[in-house]
Amino acid sequence: MVSMATWDDKLDRLLGAKTGKALEAALELTTVGDLLRHYPRRYAERGELTRIADLVIGEHVTIMAEVRSCVTRQMASRPGTITEAVLTDGRAQLTITFFKQKGHQKKLLPGTRALFAGKVSQYKNKLQLTHPEYKLLGDDEDGTEVQEFASGLIPVYPAAKEVQSWSIAQCVRQVLDQWDGIADPVPEEMRAEAGLSGLSDALRRIHQPNSWAEVTVARQRLKWDEALALQLVFAQRRHSAVSRPAPRCPLTDGGVAAAFDEVLPFTLTDGQREVGELISADMATDHPMNLLLQGEVGSGKTLVALRAMLQAVDAGRQAAMLAPTEVLAAQHARSLREMLGDLARAGELGVPDVATRVTLLTGAMGAKERKQALLDAASGAAGIVIGTHALIQDRVSFADLGLVVVDEQHRFGVEQRDALRTRAAGGGSPHILVMTATPIPRTVAMTVYGDLKVAALRELPKGRSPISTSVVPAAEKPKWLDRVWQRIREEVAKGHQAYVVCPRIGETEGEEDEAPPKKSKGTKEPKAPKDGESDRRPPLAVMDVAPRLASGPLRGLKVGVLHGKLPADEKDAVMRAFGAGELDVLVATTVVEVGVNVPNATVMVIMDADRFGVSQLHQLRGRVGRGSAPGLCLLVSEIPANTTTRQRLEAVAATADGFELARLDLELRREGDILGSAQSGKRSTLKMLSLLEDEDVIEAARVAADDVVAADPELLSHPGLAGMVSDLIHEEHAEFLEKS
Repeated sequence: MVSMATWDDKLDRLLGAKTGKALEAALELTTVGDLLRHYPRRYAERGELTRIADLVIGEHVTIMAEVRSCVTRQMASRPGTITEAVLTDGRAQLTITFFKQKGHQKKLLPGTRALFAGKVSQYKNKLQLTHPEYKLLGDDEDGTEVQEFASGLIPVYPAAKEVQSWSIAQCVRQVLDQWDGIADPVPEEMRAEAGLSGLSDALRRIHQPNSWAEVTVARQRLKWDEALALQLVFAQRRHSAVSRPAPRCPLTDGGVAAAFDEVLPFTLTDGQREVGELISADMATDHPMNLLLQGEVGSGKTLVALRAMLQAVDAGRQAAMLAPTEVLAAQHARSLREMLGDLARAGELGVPDVATRVTLLTGAMGAKERKQALLDAASGAAGIVIGTHALIQDRVSFADLGLVVVDEQHRFGVEQRDALRTRAAGGGSPHILVMTATPIPRTVAMTVYGDLKVAALRELPKGRSPISTSVVPAAEKPKWLDRVWQRIREEVAKGHQAYVVCPRIGETEGEEDEAPPKKSKGTKEPKAPKDGESDRRPPLAVMDVAPRLASGPLRGLKVGVLHGKLPADEKDAVMRAFGAGELDVLVATTVVEVGVNVPNATVMVIMDADRFGVSQLHQLRGRVGRGSAPGLCLLVSEIPANTTTRQRLEAVAATADGFELARLDLELRREGDILGSAQSGKRSTLKMLSLLEDEDVIEAARVAADDVVAADPELLSHPGLAGMVSDLIHEEHAEFLEKS
């Protein structure tokens, strides 16, 4: 009698050592459970071709396309042949190329349809696949295609160069033939209430559906499992967070907070006032506040945070503000001192009795400064302590920490935030205010920041100037790039300043830049690239771009450089010089993405804009238009038109609403999980949840998780659910959550 395969059985035992090793090396799949949780990313139907315009450079893809033409010819500049085939989906075209390989022209006849797999690259401003694997539809040499595609639905799996989608389908079929199912981890009453199918049935249907209806039923169950597992983790975190008391920080009259409000030179927006009241009420209790405050760039989150910190000071406590970079920490320290004026100079002659002190603590400080900052924090002399990761170190102590403000949460992790939770006096937990200028759709907030309550600032303070944004297609219209530098000169002539942002530092990173291609006379064949290689140059670097601009199109202007590898004092000096108007143009990395406030800067040029995310672009754009003059943001890119990446840039240019951009960003992503690894070919955790479509599932799972954890915090009475959490929330996903 043949023994059936179990969930934990090794794949090499069932599929053979060679196949098992390939699946492990390429996709990190080692067990039956790993393979069955490796769901099809999508399904192709016979006759339905893949949209070529949706392909993204650098992704490993599996597409169904039709051959339009295929020719083989001798290469003129070197021995051997080159075969080039043009694929089409009826709207756009894609070239596939084979160097020194014969026989493809006989197979890839015009009109032939096939599955093609490879890494998308770019050559001469066109998309291509080099040496792709392919499977002709109708080629049934192994006798399995009729069985594999019987329903007309062809599963397309996240794949890799070494293991193609159709090979994964064959492995799944072999495993399912030997698999007898798994005990369902979700209690029967919960399944009945949610209208869910059994897990074993769902896994079979997702891999071998007979209809779209079966796919829908399977997805419903598998989405629930992922949503519930994640919400159980967050429910446990929420339960743990409120188990320790927080220091009460009630709002008081006659303190530094009231004195600050009296001297504010402007009126708070309705949003700032409402969020401030919410925070104030939460801080007055002994239940730890855990609030995520998201807001548009320039919406005044720092002011809201400062008022909360002053409330903590009035209660006899301290507040700590954690910033992701030394530049931002120093900027916050300067801004808070300027906003507070005399109220930040406690102990000096002639200042109000209610004044406090703002102390900066970073890892790059000198020994004497650092020692004094540590003493100020430990003694309580500093009511507000601002710093980088240095604040998390064990040797940093506080007299009585009441509030922790984490700025730009996406730069920090849960562990880093939690490290400060233990710093309150008496073993309690301080109140936590997490801030981000990266707008987050509601479903993302529930899924990624599920242990935090969420509030939003959408209203911009009066006086903010409009920002116009345009895409500059440098490859298609090189003269437009000349106009970019002209615009900077024009703005500088008006007395304004500009940023030029590059994705890379350059020589200080210790990396070897690729040499530019040598010029040649006449027409030469392209060099045979490695798989997925393209003629796309490396990302532009600050250390290369700055001198070129200073000696070229921006000659005569005062050009400065800023990046994360500069010594702390040099970074601070550069920012001070730019803020004082001593520099006309600042060439920088994304170190200026958040917190930098120079109202006189009116132009933001982002080089290789396609290499940045939507949120980063929106954040960077927010560095201009902060004064009375309108802002201009120019997104420079060489990405071809009519591609998903270009659409993303056009979307940023089309709207200044960060919340709308956050939704557009999700819409432009492919199927795949919230981990952003839809076609990376690497194992990920949440594969089914759609943050645009599954809000109801996420909400229902959150309610169910809260009910379970309220009665059974450690899931001791629910071993199936505990096992599902460990099965679905892998170590790499926890790491993602900590960085998100």
